[in-house]
Order: sequence, then structure tokens, then C-alpha cells
Amino acid sequence: MKPFSIDELGARVSAHLRRENRSQTKSRILFEKQLAIDYLERTVYWNGNAIPLLKKEFDILEVLSQNPGQVFDKERLYETVWGLDGLGNNSVVAEHIRKIRAKFAAVGAKQYIETVWGVGYKWKKSSIN
Repeated sequence: MKPFSIDELGARVSAHLRRENRSQTKSRILFEKQLAIDYLERTVYWNGNAIPLLKKEFDILEVLSQNPGQVFDKERLYETVWGLDGLGNNSVVAEHIRKIRAKFAAVGAKQYIETVWGVGYKWKKSSIN
């Protein structure tokens, strides 16, 4: 039991509720008709072709894509994906973002994760079908 702020508690509760509600909503969401993310199958498709992501890479992508336009700093992403008891530091988030971007680039996909310099990362707001 580590001490934490009320904002962090709220973020954690929201994340758990979002995961719980995942089965009650559409499992596959299209972003601009080319990118499809299936949250139940935990798969990502670009023009119908699967983009292989590791568990933590998908977890980061899930947090960002379900909150388009919202900026997440590295620390908040780390705590959301790895939890309070995660071993390591938030610099691992930058490495995972780099790998996600490389996998998207390898299949010719558009980059949906934007860097907000000095703050963190966000998912580009786009038309969700």
C-alpha cells in the first residue's frame, strides 16, 4: 500500500471501470476506416492486416486510443499500465511508444500517437466510425 493522490485514485478507478465496460460496448473500433482496434481480441489491424503488439504495447495503445485528445504524461501511463507496484521507471513508456510507432511505420500505417513536448503523449483526435 503506497501513498498516492486522489487524482491517481480517480484515474485508477476510471481505468478499471473502462475495462469492465469494455464487454458492454463495441469491441472493434475503426479509426479513419484503415485502423481497427479490437479491444476484446486485443488485436490491431491496418487495412485488414494484423499489427503484432506485445501485451504492454497494446495496453498503452488501449489507454491512449480510448481517450483521444487527452494528454497522458509518462508517469500516469506507467502507473496505469504497470500499476503502482511496477518495477522500473517511466522511461520504459517512451521505449514502448517508440516500438509501437515502428510497428505502425513497418506496415505503412499513419502515426496516431502524438508527442506533446514536455508533457507526454496523446492519441490524435480523428473520425471514429
